Amino acid sequence: MDTVTAAITLFLIMDPIGNIPVFLSVLKDVPDQRRRRVLARELVLAYLVLLAFLLVGPFFLDLLQLTPEAISIASGIILFIIALRMIFPSRGGVMGENIDGEPFFVPLAVPLIAGPSTMAILLLLVQQHPDRLADWFVAMTGAWIASSAILMASGLAYRFLRRRGLIALERLMGMLLVALAVQMLLDGLEKVL
Repeated sequence: MDTVTAAITLFLIMDPIGNIPVFLSVLKDVPDQRRRRVLARELVLAYLVLLAFLLVGPFFLDLLQLTPEAISIASGIILFIIALRMIFPSRGGVMGENIDGEPFFVPLAVPLIAGPSTMAILLLLVQQHPDRLADWFVAMTGAWIASSAILMASGLAYRFLRRRGLIALERLMGMLLVALAVQMLLDGLEKVL
């Protein structure tokens, strides 16, 4: 896989367009003048997590003796639960609790931007071609920049979609995430079996 293909793959997995409804939902109680700063902070935190995972992820997984299959199965289960909460929201919102004020680190930075799927792809890239770490760094940074630009403009989406449109989009993305979660779970089980 070349650098451009890796960047496009990472961008698609980060899914900034699909994350717009969740971001707007989580940030709805944050004052307008503070929202862009909070979003920028969460994007930077996500980048730092991805960078750390790119650099030390394989060593950490070896230390814990975790296999890519275990990561795939666990990621599928977590994503499935989040997707079900998007489709059938509870009083506490998508993440199970109301966030008073502004979110910090969870759920925006991790798992929405720096999610398990993105981390798994970075891990696979480094495991398959450890000599191309600089290429994977460029691909990850490019995908993050493109995703950040889209998410920073998410306020424009709210002006067009309003509350009902965002609810519909969030439920639709939840249905797509259920399918993605099941596929991740099946991929992990297939490799184990």
